[in-house]
Amino acid sequence: MIEFTPWPEPFAARYRQKGYWIGRPLCAALEGHAMAHPDRVAVICGGRTITYGQLDSMANNLAARLSAHGLGQGDTALVQLPNIAEFYVVFLALMKIGVAPLNALFSHKRVELTAYADQIRPKLLVADRSHALFGDDAFIEELSPVQALLLGENDPSRSLKEWLTDTDLQLTGGPTAPDQVAFFQLSGGSTGTPKLIPRTHNDYDYSIRESARICCVTNETRFLCALPAPHNFLLSSPGALGVFHAGGTVVMAANPDPRLCFDLIVRHRVNMAALVPSAVALWVEAAERRGAPASLAHLLVGGASFAPALAQRVPQALGCRLQQVFGMAEGLVNYTRLDDPDDVIVESQGRPISPDDEVMIIGEDGQPVSPGEVGQLAVRGPYTFRGYYRAPEQNARAFDSDGFYYSGDLVRWRADGNLQVVGRVKDQINRGGEKIAAEEVENLLMQHPAIAAVALVPVSDPTLGEKSVAFVVASSPLKGIDLRRHLISLGIADYKLPDRFRFIDALPLTHVGKPDKRKLAQTLDA
Repeated sequence: MIEFTPWPEPFAARYRQKGYWIGRPLCAALEGHAMAHPDRVAVICGGRTITYGQLDSMANNLAARLSAHGLGQGDTALVQLPNIAEFYVVFLALMKIGVAPLNALFSHKRVELTAYADQIRPKLLVADRSHALFGDDAFIEELSPVQALLLGENDPSRSLKEWLTDTDLQLTGGPTAPDQVAFFQLSGGSTGTPKLIPRTHNDYDYSIRESARICCVTNETRFLCALPAPHNFLLSSPGALGVFHAGGTVVMAANPDPRLCFDLIVRHRVNMAALVPSAVALWVEAAERRGAPASLAHLLVGGASFAPALAQRVPQALGCRLQQVFGMAEGLVNYTRLDDPDDVIVESQGRPISPDDEVMIIGEDGQPVSPGEVGQLAVRGPYTFRGYYRAPEQNARAFDSDGFYYSGDLVRWRADGNLQVVGRVKDQINRGGEKIAAEEVENLLMQHPAIAAVALVPVSDPTLGEKSVAFVVASSPLKGIDLRRHLISLGIADYKLPDRFRFIDALPLTHVGKPDKRKLAQTLDA
């Protein structure tokens, strides 16, 4: 059994009594569809069409072979695969035998993978020979798992493709208990090595089910997975697992490039997609040039601050409904609803999915702020975790004595009951004692028609402590004075005006598609 911080029993009992926790493993929904509708298409990946029956059969084959090699409940796995169907097969197989995976992003390299292995001590490694780290066995030997399985491997004893084929071995063992750890999710932090979040079957399954309901996912849904498949947004909000819960189809894309994705949308009649704002900007620009694919009806946007100026362009440019998502791998998920007024959908990040999501907004004095005021988000609830894995120091900083998790997000409640994300505690600029939320200034700059992307970054200053530099990607020639006048015309406080503007061709992005402000800051020091 993997150790983790459980919910106190009074909370757990309430969540069970209210039907949030229904005591089933994460593999149950897909297995049910495999039995009831084996010929229904589950995944389209490149030239392959994989049915629910085939997906479950491959997962059973892999699970049986792994259990025959001694893997089962209490063991862990380090998985790193690109956006391919095998990612879901491996995830499902590990759920079936109680092995808890940590799904690394394909962009992760030695530093991240070594740190993950040190934390979970995996018995199984699943990787791809096409990744630079796994072109030979040197790094595998460093990680020293009991078993390694690789895509693109010729040795049958380590070929993932071979282990998915039919076998006479019987599947033994079973999933971990519903209230125990199913897998590890990565925190969404953009600096340092992400912390590990233990997710149980009960809490994650509830988030999936409720997300699928709110987002109106059905067996007719054809969902494009164009961002990294392991990311919480693409896995459960409602993500691929929400689509599998409803019996729909997931269409895999290697990346969110509109040239690739528009073709896939047309070819496979995709009607739902999920993107981060940086990718939305590319899609909107492409659609305004060449037209939008007609089948796309529903676009979910989350993972980073979404400027209202860009949000307003989505329905007209892409011809689809917009739904904003503000969630975190640690738990809490908020959605605008599909029948919300336009101003709610464009200007807010929605409201929590559960009546038992307890949300506080805390000021610098440690007390709840008044409605409409900005403060730090604190939350607890039936799918918000209670502690990072083997991280007592981080947990002491992130949780209060009542079990509320402090996310580091700066938010406010709107009068209509929806949350509006203003920025991050760690994304503030302290200019001579005046606190500037970077995302607020970024959103105002994005209202300029010639700005495609922007990131506000602090720079050290001997007098004021910090000043701000706005890195700007513009679609036509601009000068800093033009943007200062733009901000002044919007009524921004003088201290919030960027001290400098730097015009660049593109913003560097983190592995989850957020502007990499650490890299931008490094260019200022160079």
